[in-house]
Amino acid sequence: MTIATLLLVLGSALVHATWNLWTKQLGPNVRSAPLMWLLTAISAVAYAPFALAMLAAGDWRPTLAALLLIVGSGVIHVVYFLLLLRGYRFGDLSLVYPVARGTGPLLAAAGAIAWFGERATPLAIAGGGLIATGVFVLTLRPVLATARGLAPGLGYGLATGLSIAAYTLWDGWSVKHALIPPLVFYWSGELVRVLLFTPAAIAQRADVVSLWRERRGRIIGIAMLSPLSYILILIAFQHGNLSHIAPAREISILIGAYFGGRLLGEGERPRRLVAAAAFAAGVIALALG
Repeated sequence: MTIATLLLVLGSALVHATWNLWTKQLGPNVRSAPLMWLLTAISAVAYAPFALAMLAAGDWRPTLAALLLIVGSGVIHVVYFLLLLRGYRFGDLSLVYPVARGTGPLLAAAGAIAWFGERATPLAIAGGGLIATGVFVLTLRPVLATARGLAPGLGYGLATGLSIAAYTLWDGWSVKHALIPPLVFYWSGELVRVLLFTPAAIAQRADVVSLWRERRGRIIGIAMLSPLSYILILIAFQHGNLSHIAPAREISILIGAYFGGRLLGEGERPRRLVAAAAFAAGVIALALG
């Protein structure tokens, strides 16, 4: 992984952790469908001038294959979102989240090696394993000793991890091998997501209006940063190995944990330090591997 690619990954992680912090600060009573519709609609409008300018420049022209890849990406991201929500509804957060975020990038890395022909050095494999270990150390809790929520939580966590791997591989192929510009690709996929979330938003339109009226500034901030964090990763996919980048982007979890400790008063400092060491060692191994 080059220094430029590593900086893209780290920049994306910082932006990703920031918008997740802002989302958490919205509170637990915000309904998901109105929030997602507002975020996707605002970002689709905000990024439209940049994407349309790229299209107007004529450097890239859409094809039927590209349009199918864009629609497929939009659908996979919505499936990921729905699986995650159902996992949180029927299983423990402390199980669903680490299983999903720990398995998804590793499955994506394995897929990139198997299907894209990427080479995996022992050092890179060790780096991915260290990052996955950091995810589990940082997020697993003693509550898992109880049986309640274990089976559904594990099932939905694995299903969500599969969806993470699916959109990582799909999107990585789209920008690196199908050569769709990352900004155009994400913006077009956002249009698909707006359409898919619209029926639920119409059914909950009172919540959409209330959320916009009460949290407008924060919603706009999240809608601007969320696409930026993923566009940076898509650019990184163009210039580096997906099998290295997919695990490395999980450094955002560590940054989010730091934000949680400093800004939200969350504790467990020893756990965070152990996870930090695993993350740091893993990213260094991926960069050198």
